Amino acid sequence: MSAHQSADAHSTPEEIRKHIKLYVMIGFALLLGTILTVAMYFVHFADMWVTVTIALIIASVKASLVAGFFMHLLSERKLIYTTLTVTGFFFAGLMALTLWAMQDSPDNAIHRSHPHVAPAAVTAKPAPAPAH
Repeated sequence: MSAHQSADAHSTPEEIRKHIKLYVMIGFALLLGTILTVAMYFVHFADMWVTVTIALIIASVKASLVAGFFMHLLSERKLIYTTLTVTGFFFAGLMALTLWAMQDSPDNAIHRSHPHVAPAAVTAKPAPAPAH
């Protein structure tokens, strides 16, 4: 059996209908996510962090659906997880270097050597009254 024949075996009308049905379901889920996103604009919670958390959850679900199904990332797990691991490693390394370098900045050096010294406050003198 050649590679061309095995590819045709997955292109039967039943397989195509199954994929179309899946894509339509994902499309409706994305539409529902968009409706929820717009509806969140009209819902007011006491704390802003609740609103932001819910909005980020909705956005994450929508992004996962797009990346997983439309970009076919669910079928390439090994490559994706390897890339994600390498990216996470370099991200953590860059953040560690950034935090380490921030300790060498002049602003932090003053506060480390003299923690009781506050930054100098600028006091404004009142302007003299105009002479008539």
